[in-house]
Amino acid sequence: MASSRRSASSLLLLCSSMLVSTPLAAETPAYDLIIRGGTLYDGSGKPPVVGDVAIRDDRIVAVGKLDGKAKKEIAAKGMAVAPGFINMLSWATESLIADPKSQSDIRQGVTLEVMGEGWSMGPMNPMMKAQEAKRQGDIKYPIEWTTLGDYFDWLEKRGISTNIASFVGAATVRVHELGEGDIDPTPEQLGRMRALVRQAMNEGAMGVGSSIIYAPGSYAETDELVALTSEAAKCGGMYISHMRSEGDRIEEAVDELIEISRRSGAPAEIYHLKMAGRSNWGKLDTIVKKIEDARASGLRITTDMYTYTAGATGLDAAMPTWVQAGGLEQWIERLKDPATRARVAEEMKKPGSDWENLYFGAGADKMILSGFKNDALKPLTGKTLAEVAQMRGKSPEETAMDLVVEDGSRVGTVYFLMSEENVRRQIQLPWMSFGSDAASQATEGVFLKSGAHPRTYGNFARLLGRYVRDEKLIPLEQAVYRLTTLPATNLGIKDRGALKPGYYADIVVFDPTTIGDRSTFEEPHQYSVGVRDVFVNGVAVLQGGEHSGATPGRAVRGAGFNRCP
Repeated sequence: MASSRRSASSLLLLCSSMLVSTPLAAETPAYDLIIRGGTLYDGSGKPPVVGDVAIRDDRIVAVGKLDGKAKKEIAAKGMAVAPGFINMLSWATESLIADPKSQSDIRQGVTLEVMGEGWSMGPMNPMMKAQEAKRQGDIKYPIEWTTLGDYFDWLEKRGISTNIASFVGAATVRVHELGEGDIDPTPEQLGRMRALVRQAMNEGAMGVGSSIIYAPGSYAETDELVALTSEAAKCGGMYISHMRSEGDRIEEAVDELIEISRRSGAPAEIYHLKMAGRSNWGKLDTIVKKIEDARASGLRITTDMYTYTAGATGLDAAMPTWVQAGGLEQWIERLKDPATRARVAEEMKKPGSDWENLYFGAGADKMILSGFKNDALKPLTGKTLAEVAQMRGKSPEETAMDLVVEDGSRVGTVYFLMSEENVRRQIQLPWMSFGSDAASQATEGVFLKSGAHPRTYGNFARLLGRYVRDEKLIPLEQAVYRLTTLPATNLGIKDRGALKPGYYADIVVFDPTTIGDRSTFEEPHQYSVGVRDVFVNGVAVLQGGEHSGATPGRAVRGAGFNRCP
């Protein structure tokens, strides 16, 4: 009898134990999400393997053949699974304010927008805020921040779909202390400029970004740029530059960048490497040798590019910088003076002696007008400068000046300057990463008020479709490395840019057989195809090729964040 009671008691304890433990084990999945059976390109450049990626909260927690269960699973058989792509040169500074979804980049797999080509959204003083508000184009917004760190916080609070990072603009710091004139800083002014760089680095800037082809950035001399970059170097930052020349004086411009790197102690990167103008197309070998020699000497010099033979900027790149001294408003006033106009027209017709003349490099028939503020001029969008000049019965030089005055802006312009052969050769350089040099737009709303360069919608998909899959210039694993781990390493980001446990779950799932660009110069507002899913900080932003509306993006801050004295 006692034996029966003990048996019954043991059975009851066993059943109680099963009731407690079994349901808990079944109800607690190990992961939030598993991406199953994809071809994993981990960002290292090594050949891919088939496997799974598990996410918990905002991090990757396991990679490989996984047996655990998740709250949700998605099948990725036959799809490429890669770290989210890094756009090394983004102008999403304003477009993310107008539309936080970052559609044109998200649909290509971009999860990090890196800003700050010469100009950054801070630091600003009251004069700069008033000036920028007055100069706004189609996108209108209140400037409710002062420092670069304030801008990061402001954008995060509003909600954005991509992560963001930024360099502090050398021109921004210059304007903050000197205005827009062609003057040199006093020692006291330079000291304040250096302090602004340190402040921006402490707020998370990636380093100093310059754009010294354009006024007022072009007024900075080498010593000034070395001084600013030295402050960034102390905080683990780098120097990145749209150099003083990409054409007739490109050799000297590369020498200057290398000198700034050597003297400051900072690594350096060349924005959108190109040989601009037919007479300069043969210089690529010389430039590559300069970079390779500098790297062999111990300097870390890298480059980025966009995958097109045309650039896009404004008509300011068609006119000498002396006429632009003091800023947009003074430039416009000078262009109303007949004597000044005559001098400008003559200088536009020949290579610039101390400025980069993109008008001469491209020619009026290879310049597409793409962005106007004035509604009366918007019908000219998509026409070449030569066509508009013919319509008006004036010379292209006179027409360019008239358009700046009438529009009250620099007038967005596409310049055809590069050779396809050089584009293809540059893609194969092992230290080359990629940037769109464009905003992240949408095929709706305010963005349709102006034209766009196709790189806005297609830069990364074009690389993976046309140049990797179709032309086989580099293997897909190498392309993924140069879209992810390489730029993350250059920027000093330690927990993004790879499919590794512990890294943030910025992930793209795409079809390597269909990925490609659709945007053209004639019809630019077209999304790329082939990207199915995109996760930013573990949150699905693109699902089945459609935007989820999620805005989990964050500011990604540099090595000096809260550490730069």
